[in-house]
Amino acid sequence: MRPKERRDSGQKDLFRARLDQIVDMGHPLAKLAGSVDWGFLEARFGAAYTDKPGHPPLPTRLMAGLAILKHMHDLSDEALCERWVENPYFQLFCGEEFFQHKLRFDRSSMTRWRQRMGEEKLVALIQESLAVATRTRAAKPADFSKVIVDTTVQPKAVAHPTDAKLMHRARERLVRLAKKHGVALRQSYERVGKHALIAHQRYAHAKQFKRANRALRTLRTYLGRTARDVVRKIKGKAALESVFAHPLSLAWRVRDQRQNQRGKKVYSLHAPEVECIGKGKAHRPYEFGVKVSLATTLHRSRGGQFIAHVKALPGNPYDGHTLGVVVPEMETQIGANIERVVVDRGYRGHNAPPEHRFRVYISGQKRRVAEAIERDLRRRSAVEPCIGHLKAEHRMGRNHLAHMTGDAANAVLAAAGYNFRRLLAWLRLLLRLWLAALINADGSQNLIAAA
Repeated sequence: MRPKERRDSGQKDLFRARLDQIVDMGHPLAKLAGSVDWGFLEARFGAAYTDKPGHPPLPTRLMAGLAILKHMHDLSDEALCERWVENPYFQLFCGEEFFQHKLRFDRSSMTRWRQRMGEEKLVALIQESLAVATRTRAAKPADFSKVIVDTTVQPKAVAHPTDAKLMHRARERLVRLAKKHGVALRQSYERVGKHALIAHQRYAHAKQFKRANRALRTLRTYLGRTARDVVRKIKGKAALESVFAHPLSLAWRVRDQRQNQRGKKVYSLHAPEVECIGKGKAHRPYEFGVKVSLATTLHRSRGGQFIAHVKALPGNPYDGHTLGVVVPEMETQIGANIERVVVDRGYRGHNAPPEHRFRVYISGQKRRVAEAIERDLRRRSAVEPCIGHLKAEHRMGRNHLAHMTGDAANAVLAAAGYNFRRLLAWLRLLLRLWLAALINADGSQNLIAAA
């Protein structure tokens, strides 16, 4: 069933005051709420529902507003729920008419809404942020014709993986699952397995690698014994075999993988989609997460440098091989032709579409470079502060959403939160300029009256 969307009824309550009567409607968040085209978001997000019988879902403005506030202010779901009850501006932004003293939704509703929308629907938040920037004159449509494209890593919320910890954890998960389903194992190796893990960590810290490798072989033996024991005990029991299929496959992969092995490896048991990505950083040689492509405006607009497109790229593809997907999606998303794309040297040998092949300029390029293009190439590093803000202030520095769909959704929501935060700063600046002009006008009138 489609959600019952909220409309401003204009009704009054004898015992409660309306939010627009108790808050400052000139507040930037209130101005932003009035600038967003909620009807566009209702049409895009409402398409995920059908008119079949059932309980109606929560209103689109409430859920979309919560998603924007969460990533705009870098809040967890729990912290956002606490702030929403306390903050009348948050409630006004989400479409409430009267102040609510209790939550009108459950925290888990936010998770289910994100999962139901997915990346293809959540992109509408970025589109609307760019539309609001144009309507409020924070940016001009021409600003989005030239972009900078770069890739970064969105780290996953996982512990730093080591072979010893992965094998120890895989054995513990099998033992815990066997106890839960009443599978009596010959031995659990709980005590000796923990001692072997501690020994490996101490030997590795002391750089006694022969002893550390011996302890690692012990952990591998314990995991293999436990996995084979589980296979023997559940053989012929279809229900148990289906329950243990995924944990056993992960356990065998962890047991068989080696340090110098090529191909896909397991770096986390609760998030097996995590990849090991090296971006050449001296302070962080390897990061564990997913590669994300990011496109920002080439020149800073009046309201700041906005993000035009973002996309998670599982599989750790070569940077130059991502333009074939990113550029057409970007043009569809912003509704304009891309005249110039500036990239770093990691995009050499790119596969941009034929009509854009000669519109892509690589840092350090000498051919086909006029003076104006040289100036644009010097702006290539302007994308780096945007990446830093995304990771430090908009929940892209450590992704807590599960699975590959969570990787894609978190990247899109972080970009939307970044854009709306730029809009909030722009509206705050406009308010200050308007107040300063008003004060100057009053001062000049007083001087005239005194004269």
